[in-house]
Amino acid sequence: MAAAPEFHLPLAAADLLRDGGPGCYVVQEVLAARDLPPALAAFRAASRARGALAVLEHFDCVYSVLQAGERTLAPLPIPARLVSHHSNELPTILSDSELSHADRAAHLNALKMNCYLLTGLMDAFEVETCKNSCLEADPGRKNRKNHAKTSGSLWEEEREPLLRLLTQLLQLDLRQLWGGLVVEEEFVSLMTRSCYRILENPSIGLQRYRLTREAVTHLLAAALLHCDRMFSATLKITQMLQHFEHVAPVFAQAVSLWAKEYGLKSLVGELLREIGQICPQDLAREASGVKGYATFISELAEQIPALVLSNMSVLLPHLDGESYTMRNAILAAMAEVLVQVLNGDQLEEAARGTRDKFLSMLQAHVCDVHSFVRSRVLQLFTRIVQHKALPLTQFQAVVSLAVGRLKDKSVLVVKNAVQLLAAFLSNNPFSSKLSWTALDEPLKKEVQKLKEMRDRSRPRAAPVIAPEEEWEAMLPEVRAATQQLFQPLQEGEDEVLEVEETAERTVEQITGLLKKLNYKSAARLTQKALCRFQGKEPFVGPGEENEEATILGVLKRLYTGSCPGENSEDPPHDNSSDKIEEVVQEEQPQTELVKQEMLVHYLQDAYNFSVKMTEALNLISKMMYENSVSVVQEAIEFFVTVSQFGVPQALLGVRRMLPLIWSKETGIKEAVLSAYRQLYLSPSEDSKRAKAQALVHSLSLIMVDASLGMLQCLEEIISEFVQKDEIKPAVTQLLWERFTEKSPCSTLECRAAVMLLGMMARGKPEIIGTNLDILVTVGLSEKACEDYRLPQEVCSVISKLASNPKPALGKNSAPFRLPQNHVLFACLSETVSKGFAQPSSHWIPFMEAAVTLIYQMAEGAEEICADILHVCSQQALEKLQEADEQKADAGDSPHRVSDGSGSLSTFLLLHLMALVGQVALQQVVYLEVSVSAELRRRRLLKEEKTKKQSDTSTKKQRHQSTGNETTMEEELGLVGATADDTEAELIHSICETELLDGKHLLSAFVPLVLKICNNPGPHGDSALSAAAALTLGKLCMISSEFCDSHLRLLFTMMEKSPLPDVRSNLIIAAGDLAIRFPNLVEPWTSHLYARLRDPCPSVRQTAGLVLTLLILKDMVKVKGQVSEMATLLVDPEEAIVAVAQNFFGELASKGNAVYNLLPDIISHLSDPNSGIEEESFHTIMRHLFSYITKDKQTESLVEKLCQRFRTARTERQHRDLSHCLALLPVSERGLHKLQDNYDCFADKLQDPAVYNCFQTVLARFRRAGVKPEAKALAEELEQKLSASHKRGLDSTETCQDGSQTPKPAPAKRKPIGSSRRQPLSPANSDNDFVTPPSRILQNHKRAQKRPPRKKTVITFSSDEENNSEDGKALHTCSYWQN
Repeated sequence: MAAAPEFHLPLAAADLLRDGGPGCYVVQEVLAARDLPPALAAFRAASRARGALAVLEHFDCVYSVLQAGERTLAPLPIPARLVSHHSNELPTILSDSELSHADRAAHLNALKMNCYLLTGLMDAFEVETCKNSCLEADPGRKNRKNHAKTSGSLWEEEREPLLRLLTQLLQLDLRQLWGGLVVEEEFVSLMTRSCYRILENPSIGLQRYRLTREAVTHLLAAALLHCDRMFSATLKITQMLQHFEHVAPVFAQAVSLWAKEYGLKSLVGELLREIGQICPQDLAREASGVKGYATFISELAEQIPALVLSNMSVLLPHLDGESYTMRNAILAAMAEVLVQVLNGDQLEEAARGTRDKFLSMLQAHVCDVHSFVRSRVLQLFTRIVQHKALPLTQFQAVVSLAVGRLKDKSVLVVKNAVQLLAAFLSNNPFSSKLSWTALDEPLKKEVQKLKEMRDRSRPRAAPVIAPEEEWEAMLPEVRAATQQLFQPLQEGEDEVLEVEETAERTVEQITGLLKKLNYKSAARLTQKALCRFQGKEPFVGPGEENEEATILGVLKRLYTGSCPGENSEDPPHDNSSDKIEEVVQEEQPQTELVKQEMLVHYLQDAYNFSVKMTEALNLISKMMYENSVSVVQEAIEFFVTVSQFGVPQALLGVRRMLPLIWSKETGIKEAVLSAYRQLYLSPSEDSKRAKAQALVHSLSLIMVDASLGMLQCLEEIISEFVQKDEIKPAVTQLLWERFTEKSPCSTLECRAAVMLLGMMARGKPEIIGTNLDILVTVGLSEKACEDYRLPQEVCSVISKLASNPKPALGKNSAPFRLPQNHVLFACLSETVSKGFAQPSSHWIPFMEAAVTLIYQMAEGAEEICADILHVCSQQALEKLQEADEQKADAGDSPHRVSDGSGSLSTFLLLHLMALVGQVALQQVVYLEVSVSAELRRRRLLKEEKTKKQSDTSTKKQRHQSTGNETTMEEELGLVGATADDTEAELIHSICETELLDGKHLLSAFVPLVLKICNNPGPHGDSALSAAAALTLGKLCMISSEFCDSHLRLLFTMMEKSPLPDVRSNLIIAAGDLAIRFPNLVEPWTSHLYARLRDPCPSVRQTAGLVLTLLILKDMVKVKGQVSEMATLLVDPEEAIVAVAQNFFGELASKGNAVYNLLPDIISHLSDPNSGIEEESFHTIMRHLFSYITKDKQTESLVEKLCQRFRTARTERQHRDLSHCLALLPVSERGLHKLQDNYDCFADKLQDPAVYNCFQTVLARFRRAGVKPEAKALAEELEQKLSASHKRGLDSTETCQDGSQTPKPAPAKRKPIGSSRRQPLSPANSDNDFVTPPSRILQNHKRAQKRPPRKKTVITFSSDEENNSEDGKALHTCSYWQN
């Protein structure tokens, strides 16, 4: 075979066109596109004749295809077939010992040429495929599907077989072609470059390219294994991880395969070492490659954790780097190693040490500076716990860390901390029930048993000489050693003993020296300890003047064990393991003793774990009302888990999540329903009856001591379950059996059954409707008088049948009402009348429920209630007559019966007051709601009937114009509106003129009510006074005229009554009156605000709740008095603080409401007469300023606060204003506002507190990361602040030292501020309660008497008051509607 020029693989394709020197192959001609088809045909024919060597003569034609950029698959099969044919022939050719040098060179050139052409075509098509991937992502590209089909799909079908072909080629021993040397590096790079090019495609990670990925992996493995490409592969993989994020999972899988199947384990170490040597600072600056490195490390650890463990040390420097992504990856690798490798009890000592180090590193990063790292570590610990890879000795430490992270500022960290604690509970090795109270007694018992076993084992030991006897025997030697302390050190004698950090450890050191008979060192150490720990036990001298005697005394106490506290034992349930070690003595050879020690350790760990979980419960229960939905969901799920382990406090959390059923967030509401479904609808019992009993028992436990609000929430949940048919009929059957006493149960369980039936009736009213007779006969029987709580619940249940009193428009169905002679109302009347004369504390709630039910469901309800009122008042008169007769028979003086009410029992008056008030209130509700709705319903029916008749007549007269019809409909609409007004006027006139006139029964009780209210002293009963006050409020709801004439009495009692219940009742009544008669109550609003400073916490809380409702409904004015609501933020009572926080939270949701009120609040609270301490002011402002989130609001407030410095009179006001400025997140524009208004506060900067606040503003501004221009502005302002501060201090010193003239005293100013800011006193004058004039009259007089202003006063109001948004009325929030 003729010798051919040697083919050198080019670095670039254009290199083949240039002469590389003698004997080098050069492309002779690049064919034009029109000449390519015949040239390729000739090449194809030659390849069939000569095989792989045909390329030696036809290389230029395929090269021309590459240069022309033609993307067609036509030339691809030729080099592919030649490479395949060549790879099959090469083993035979290379084994021929007679192969000439020329033939070997020809085959080498042919192999390199064919591979060069093949890989060149592959690279070209791969580039085209990447472009097509981008085109597919462009929705505006036309014909992209067809384009991808021709250039993409066909190539994807050919790609994987070609990669297998190249793999087969590299697996041959090709070194003989190169004369027995190594394969040419450029040849191997030709293959691997195509692999890396394929991996650069972003879509290579898709599932459909799995075979391609495997082929690339095997090809690269062949290059690494047969061609020694370890170093270059390491560099290339590292570079690709940096620049192509998507290749990290692919390379992780590939490296894992190479290590497992090809034995290339050293490559893992090389790659990790290369990544570990990257400078952490570089990773922090260039974040592009960090994610690729991190993903590669974490996924590699999942697949080959053992190899990662052996190379983990090279990655540890990145744990101290700034890149949190790298820290997360390395910590995740540690966690995988702990789960898959360092797991189990059979680990060697070295493996245990590595495990403990990894756990320590993970624990340290629970408190990492970056929240993503903290949350990631908590996730890793959750995985470790779930796989039971956490040693029991580490449980307490990790649980404590998780509990600490519950207070983290990051929502993500808190969420993962809750998940970790839930995992601890689900995978705890202790018990299925984790009540620390239940574990306390067994722990004490087993500790005592351990002590007894230890004591019994002592006599079997060898005789022991008493310590005192030993001391006497060794005393001469100890004394001699002590005396040597006071002699100079001899040559060669060096002092190396050092005192330990604590006295306890020093005692152990000295005792050990004495036992080793090293008396001199023990004495010298004691001498140093006496100097170091003066006055601490046991280094306290008994008073000897001789130092030698002092040292001997200490040594004796230490050796004989007479040191106080030496042998004291701690309580059995202490949380530290050290104290258990004091109880558990040295391990005994007896098996039983060892088992007992293990049992005590186990119980102690279980006890500590339970205590820590109880602490976590208290923190997590407070998270249920966080703003983050995910945190709330995790907290709910946590309490579901806790409940399954019998933790006592779990029920509190289950109750606390009940109000979340009203949440507007669908996710939270569904989480609550799911939680109760898991807890109560999925019992473990087998039979339906047992499941029903378990469900009823569990729900009954929740209702014990539950508030009314909690019961309403539970009712909402149960009604949801009933509507979805999740509560089975067996539950309903069991509840009826309990109610009718067919199933034995207690009175409490019977009442709970009725309540549950009522809750279920809300979802399905037929549950009650079909059994109404049973409810009446059983619940309102003669036994009802024994306990009125059961009939009260029966009334509440029956009321569920009452239809909506306000029917929807177009639904004119008659409301559900029972006839007046129904047995229900007869039983109710009889039960109320019988109980009236009996002193029962439960009669009033029952009576209120009964009267309400009568008005809701009875025809002629006013007649029934009038009869009840008549019968009860007749009983009261009869009791009065009986009492008078008894006193007359006893010879009492006539003046003792002159007062008709003086001899009547107090409880009878109390019952009468409550009955009158309830009837009056329900009568108003009946007229305003039921009667009004019924009148409207009847009118609509009449109008509808009239309209049908009109339509019939219209059909007969179709020639009438359309315009007349329209006019008639408009007239009908006008008639309807007029009718609504007429009906409302009718109801109003009845309330104003008839209900309280002399003819109506209620008017007969008005004098009695007023007499008790005006003279509470003679009756001397707080409950009666409270009931009379509430009844007065209910009577005022009837008539505006009656209300107006008695408002002064009502507010006087609210202010002066010494009884908190009276004040609270009247606050509630005033709130209702403010909604019914707002114009009448408006002048008295200041007295309502004054109750916010009532000395009684319950009154303050009631006032806060009522005012919250009124303000959010826009029923009372806010300006000038809302500062009183702000003072509740620093109330000593947590419940009152919660009311205030809820108020401002709801107010903040109303747009700019808090921002508009903030200047007014600052003005009032910073006033010297407000009575607010400076620290309290800071707390209030800190909460209110948290609602200021808009930049515009911040800038406006900065300017207003600066202007306020001009009108501030005291240093306290200066400090308050500067503190408010420090709370604002000042932006660059805000800083300009400070600069523009600098003169307003420049002279106040001499006060260090004011100056420090401005420094805080600048420091926060710098931390936010600002532009250079803003930074220069901040530095300029800081210099001005510093100069003014120093100038002010210098001037102050000059005035104090050099001035001889006394400074004139400041003129006394009249105190500003209303009396409501002062602590309330019951001795207010009656003039305070004169009915205030109307607002119009006040404004008119103020306009006449207002003196002219001497100077302009800066108004401290909002910029946005005039905005249309602020002019809108505040709508009532859903919280109050519910």
